[in-house]
Amino acid sequence: MRRTRRLPGESPLPPYVERGCDRELDARVREAARVGGLVVVTGAPLSGKTRTLWAGLFTNLSGTTRVFAPSPGTDLRGLPVLMRGRGDVGCVLWLDDLEGHLGEHGLTPALLADLLRLRVPVLATMDDQAYDARRFGASGRAGVLSGVEPVELPRAWSEGESERLNTFDGDPRLRAAAVWRGTHTVPEYLAVGPELMEEWRRARRPDAHPRGHLLVRVAIDFARCGVSRAGIHADDLREAQALYPEESAGAGAESFEEGFTWATDLRHGVTGLLVAGARRDTWTAFGSLVADVEARSDSPPVPLGLWMLAFEKAGDKALRWTVRWNAHEALVPRSDSDPEISVVLGRINLMTGDFRTAEYWYRKAADAGHTEAAATAGKLLAARGAGADAIPYLEQAAEAGVVRAQYRLGMLLAARAESWLTRAAEGGYPVAAQALPPLRAAIATPPDTVEE
Repeated sequence: MRRTRRLPGESPLPPYVERGCDRELDARVREAARVGGLVVVTGAPLSGKTRTLWAGLFTNLSGTTRVFAPSPGTDLRGLPVLMRGRGDVGCVLWLDDLEGHLGEHGLTPALLADLLRLRVPVLATMDDQAYDARRFGASGRAGVLSGVEPVELPRAWSEGESERLNTFDGDPRLRAAAVWRGTHTVPEYLAVGPELMEEWRRARRPDAHPRGHLLVRVAIDFARCGVSRAGIHADDLREAQALYPEESAGAGAESFEEGFTWATDLRHGVTGLLVAGARRDTWTAFGSLVADVEARSDSPPVPLGLWMLAFEKAGDKALRWTVRWNAHEALVPRSDSDPEISVVLGRINLMTGDFRTAEYWYRKAADAGHTEAAATAGKLLAARGAGADAIPYLEQAAEAGVVRAQYRLGMLLAARAESWLTRAAEGGYPVAAQALPPLRAAIATPPDTVEE
């Protein structure tokens, strides 16, 4: 049984999610506990065989049952004598990966018969290929298995199993598996994830794979922004490296191609650190890496520039709104500490067409002294007819030398002058009437659109 991710305060294993074969397996285990016999669970690697059988053991056997779990290759011939000496104490023989316990000194038909007479249940797991080779092969080693019908555990989870997982709220690891496992099974996600995290963490060393480490971090952060399932093109990963100047400088010894190959190579016959995205020729980080980074309080935040890049690279409106939502969730709590955060929120809302929300964030940044934000806040206010509110922001930016703010402020003030001169002319003041034509000609330019 492989270890799963464990953060401080978490149990060694996540709670067990009921599998479709549990009812059949429970009946087999209870029968073996009553009269003895061999129960074998077969399945593909990382299908959950060990955890499923372990749950069957604890569900159906007494808490006082003594579990014998020898290492592969252990000489088992003395077991009957040992178990006879335990009197009425219940015992069970646990043989994970049964193929490692077969042979002359392991579990033989004769030993199994002795254990059956002693009513000792033997609970075992076996890889599908190993079972088929020993059960149907010509090697003559099928004796132990010939009278046993295995409980088969499919690799792919059924609809019912997935539904039970999706409604399980009792453990953060299972909640993360429901969200982030993608095309992988839950056992694959839970078992392989810690190995990938450790390998990724150690790869940052200069003599390891610092470029590969950086590319995986970029993909993780893209996923944190909200574009995980769609995936990101390799060229976008290359472009985004510039947003991590310190890490990029330290990764110079490894080329992009070398780092990318390392990150996408298959591990454990299951996955790479980068896996194929939903869109053609795209990549995303293996889901458990994203979930683990999100779960750790010491994880660095997503660079501000990556939020904008993720929004630009999102393939459709739904993804852009996901990035917008995630940006608010991640950045709003930090917005008082840095006006650049407010600018990013303003730009994202501006690009989604939510001008009023964009105006709020640009004004917030401007009030904190951000000159460029003041220019955009003034433009947004002027565009919706709030000229009086726009003037202070435009003046703030104009006085700091922002040319577009100087122009817009001049045009806004000229428009206000034109309004007052018109009223004066209509009141019979001739000098005002004379000043109006050249002023109107100066301000008669097409209005620009809000795109900052």
